[in-house]
Amino acid sequence: MIFPACFCISFEPEEEYRMSAVGESPDGTIEILNIVPMQGPGGIFAPSCDAAISLAASEINRGAGILGREIRTTNIDGGRPPAEVATEVAALLATGMVHAITGWHTSAVRRAVAKANDGRVPYLFAVSHEGLPDELPGVLLVGEHPAGHTVAAVRWLGKELGVRRWAIIGNDYIWPRETAKAVRRSLIDPDAIVLERFVPLGTPSFGEFLLHPDLDRAEGVIILMVGADVARFNRQFCAMGRAADQVRVSPAADENVLLAGGAEANHNLYVPSSFFLNEKLTDGRDRKARYRRMHGSFAPALTTFSNATYEAIHALRGLAETVGSLDVPSLQCALADGVHFQTPGGPRGFVGNQAIQPGYLARADGVEFDIIDRIW
Repeated sequence: MIFPACFCISFEPEEEYRMSAVGESPDGTIEILNIVPMQGPGGIFAPSCDAAISLAASEINRGAGILGREIRTTNIDGGRPPAEVATEVAALLATGMVHAITGWHTSAVRRAVAKANDGRVPYLFAVSHEGLPDELPGVLLVGEHPAGHTVAAVRWLGKELGVRRWAIIGNDYIWPRETAKAVRRSLIDPDAIVLERFVPLGTPSFGEFLLHPDLDRAEGVIILMVGADVARFNRQFCAMGRAADQVRVSPAADENVLLAGGAEANHNLYVPSSFFLNEKLTDGRDRKARYRRMHGSFAPALTTFSNATYEAIHALRGLAETVGSLDVPSLQCALADGVHFQTPGGPRGFVGNQAIQPGYLARADGVEFDIIDRIW
């Protein structure tokens, strides 16, 4: 993109990639900073997210761009400690050449980046979150609220499969801890959660949890971990023979996680999302075809999570075109008025700063997802 020691690849279908040197900021461009994890447990998602972002940018630029201006994107590593990510974002914002931020990364990083941004540019967060009402100006939550995501999935599994006793294992940061609290508040029985543990990101072994005697009392396990940690847990869980009798629900698993775990590790695994790509859903088949035409048959899969990053870029375009500006106060006023806009996935709207979209529940089928119901 436009910053020292970085480069931006501008993707166009059936053309060679064109490199634009850092430091150049051509007039008439909209510069978007995308934060995606390139290391740690979430690094498993980076190649898919990068490719999906480039598809969205290409589609927008083949049209009228955003507000009549071509968009250019730069990805930075959101897998580092939150303060480190926020420091880099602050430095880039200080140049005055960043017009928007999108992110697929942890809530801990989001909170740090939101403070660094301080409402200067719109910041579209594309990941499910913990639902706390303390977002700073400019933060738009494109990802799912727990009420229509994890909590709704737990409710469905209780109603349809009779799961009444739960164990929770999560990474030790704000999203898992606050989502666990939301789940607990939603359960009528105060003793429904029989075991709850939080472990560091990148934990290699889950033996203490898997061997805990209270886990035998659970009918289901809620996995509030990220990426590679979920795949590792699933392998260890199934190796202990638990998958046949205990269901799992994981709100932070996509097709990359299924592949990393292996088909046998995904038995009896359920995943909620608003961003599944399925032939039954709007633009599902056509979007996959456009993606393959652009990137080829050996590209990273267009997954549930990378599709969320694609939707975030298009949501930015839809909002800007509807409101006529990327100015944060103008966007906030439009959100307060109940603005609606269009994305390739269909019409979208916000209540406050939370995007409203349908939610679905899928069951893992080997290394793919089978959507079984709408839950929101």
